[in-house]
Amino acid sequence: MNPLIQFTLFLADSNLILSQKNAEWCGHGPILEQDIAITNITLDLLGQARYFYQYAAELMNQAGHTHITEDSLAYLRTEREFKNLLLCEQPNGDWAQTVLRQFFYSVYQQSLYQQILQQSNSQLSAIAEKSLKEITYHIKWSSEWVVRLGDGTPLSHHKMLQAIKALWPYTGEFFTPTDFEKEIIPIDYEKLKMQWIDSVQNVLEEAGLPMPQNIFMHTGGKLGSHTEHLGYILAEMQYLQRTYPNAQW
Repeated sequence: MNPLIQFTLFLADSNLILSQKNAEWCGHGPILEQDIAITNITLDLLGQARYFYQYAAELMNQAGHTHITEDSLAYLRTEREFKNLLLCEQPNGDWAQTVLRQFFYSVYQQSLYQQILQQSNSQLSAIAEKSLKEITYHIKWSSEWVVRLGDGTPLSHHKMLQAIKALWPYTGEFFTPTDFEKEIIPIDYEKLKMQWIDSVQNVLEEAGLPMPQNIFMHTGGKLGSHTEHLGYILAEMQYLQRTYPNAQW
């Protein structure tokens, strides 16, 4: 598959899967204000995914595929065809794990999209520019929760430690480029990693939380090798479309 299409699908899939996981909190947030906040973040991620899927569908149709749409890309592909980051498919766990997952991803998103913004592909740059305005809020919201919980009660501090332990091994994939990433856009992954570590370390220090060292990192999501969690996500997300093909409201 064309590297540009693969890269665009990677961006779309990561946002879609994380939005699907965050959406599970709708109606279940700890307080009404935060329930609304994470629901809005969910909608932002879904909107970003739609822009990337629409562009990917356009590229695929131009390349000779037939009747590819944003809906077919979201609902009719299997686990092995999804290219999302492994972090995005990890369980919500408790509130601490959910907000930390969002924080890790949003900081990565910001640095990556800032580099995409400087590239020659006008479509990707335009989507990145629009998305960055939303990502700025996502970082502010999630980082405040990391500090609030990390520097809160002994129980909330413990929950943040458990969240770091569960999620940190999936962050190394951020900075491990695949062949399609290397071919399509000259992203400086070393710079991306340093920016991410610097931003994350500042927040963790403020929260009184340790920065993990020398942790084994899981990779493969961008190439279609996923954890068992993605299958459950797609089974729920794709159920209606697969049960009633081409159904319309």
